[in-house]
Amino acid sequence: MSQMKNGKAFEYSILKEFKEKLDKLTNVEIVINNALLTAQKCFEEFSSQEQGRYLLTASFAVNFLMDIEPRLSNDIGKNDILQLEILTDYQGQLGDVRDILVIRLLQNWEIGVSAKNNHKAVKHSRLSKDIDFGEKWLGIKCSKTYFDEIDPIFTPLKKIKIDSRSTQKWSTLPSKENDIYVPILNAFKKELYRLYRSSPNRVASALVAYLVGTKDFYKVIKGKNQVEIQAYNLYGSLNLPFKEVEPKFKTPRINLPDKIVDISFKDNSKTTLIVTFNNDWKLSFRIHNASSRIEPSLKFDINLLKAPNSLFTNTLSVSYGV
Repeated sequence: MSQMKNGKAFEYSILKEFKEKLDKLTNVEIVINNALLTAQKCFEEFSSQEQGRYLLTASFAVNFLMDIEPRLSNDIGKNDILQLEILTDYQGQLGDVRDILVIRLLQNWEIGVSAKNNHKAVKHSRLSKDIDFGEKWLGIKCSKTYFDEIDPIFTPLKKIKIDSRSTQKWSTLPSKENDIYVPILNAFKKELYRLYRSSPNRVASALVAYLVGTKDFYKVIKGKNQVEIQAYNLYGSLNLPFKEVEPKFKTPRINLPDKIVDISFKDNSKTTLIVTFNNDWKLSFRIHNASSRIEPSLKFDINLLKAPNSLFTNTLSVSYGV
């Protein structure tokens, strides 16, 4: 819960800094929606000192983004309004990982920012006997073989939940990793290979696109006394000039993979699969129970272990003073 609150507060800080800095240069409009009100509430629950730290970190990031995105501060006239919007979590389920959207309708231009507080995870996705991860992630249905394989593992969990009226805890199971995690991961691994063989080029790129992002975006990661900005310029829409105004730094386009090279368990682990692709992409899939109480679903914590050298990354030191 606190991670969610921190993340939402950081989203609001970035939006607030965009508004404050760009208001002096162009017409800015904030889209009022529930996502904005939630983020604002999270921000306002922090002490004024903590709010100041969030805003200072966001200020460093926004200044840098203004340097590499000239269209933020340059308009083609007073009707060229810059819209700022915090997106709903539902967009993330569709593969759009951006938290903040900056749009100029007259220029048919937008950039997105994914705001992260102290973590670099790319996605949290669930597995259950009713979730078709192939269709949801890749647009290709999982096989009956996969569902037949996972059903005997998830169905008893559902019975435990019902019989215990949702009170029995995972800690009561004698061998959770061997009896549940390992067979589920093995079934997932086999199905991912099966999907890949059915459509190799499509699956490798679609998997990374779904997990990393189906739209170009900047990831802004708030760390301790620093902020890191990464440019996921997968489709070539970031870092564009405005007329004769060029960005101060270049963020190269990154190539998505078109091959899965290997899917293996992490060394000495019963909870994590490592998926290695070509073009220098590597992801880890760590499975865990999201709740302390037994339920018939499991959650993936998915992290980007390796990205191409062309991924533009810049780390700025932030000094908060005393």
